[in-house]
Amino acid sequence: MITKRERSVRQLRVGEELRHILSEILARGDLRDPDLVGRSITVSEVRVSPDMRNATAFVLPLGGGEEDAVVTALGRAAAYLRNEVGRKLHLKYLPQLSFLRDTSFDTARDIDKLLADPAVVRDLRSLKQ
Repeated sequence: MITKRERSVRQLRVGEELRHILSEILARGDLRDPDLVGRSITVSEVRVSPDMRNATAFVLPLGGGEEDAVVTALGRAAAYLRNEVGRKLHLKYLPQLSFLRDTSFDTARDIDKLLADPAVVRDLRSLKQ
C-alpha cells in the first residue's frame, strides 16, 4: 500500500520523463520571454500528482541569480511548455505544469556548513572511537 508521501513507480517514471523533456525544451532556447532568453535552467526534479493531472517542476537557473524572475517566467510559459511536452509524451491526461524554485542545493549547502562546524567534527570523531 502506498502512503501519502510515497510515490508510485508510475509517478516516478512519468516525472523523470517530464524532467528530461522539459530540460531538452529549455536547452533548445525556444522561449522568447526576456527573463528566459539566454538562460540555462536546471530542472532537478518533476513531481507528478497521483492522478497524473498536475506536475510540479523544481527549477534553478544555472549560476543562480534571479530565481524568482525565472520561476515566474516559466509560469507564464507553462501553456507553451505543456503543448511541447504533449508532442513528446503520450498520456491519457497531459499534466498541468507548475514551477517552483529548487531549494535542495541550499539545504545541502547548509548541511555541509553544519558538518564542517568544529563542534560537530569533534562530536563525530568521539563517536568513531
